[in-house]
Amino acid sequence: MVEAKHFANAKFMTVAEVAEVMRVSKMTVYRLVHSGELPAVRFGRSYRVPENAVEDYLRAAGLGKISGAG
Repeated sequence: MVEAKHFANAKFMTVAEVAEVMRVSKMTVYRLVHSGELPAVRFGRSYRVPENAVEDYLRAAGLGKISGAG
């Protein structure tokens, strides 16, 4: 059995929140979830995406290295 303390600090985002952060449409987020590129958990009829999964996806896309001008 999985211990609950592993998930106590987990933060989840809605598809709309992910779309806003990534500046894409909700349909694009759904495509990423359905293709398996972006992990998500289904709660009833909706999906929740772990916040760290969004960060990992953006970092893998090369966006984790954005820095200020200089």
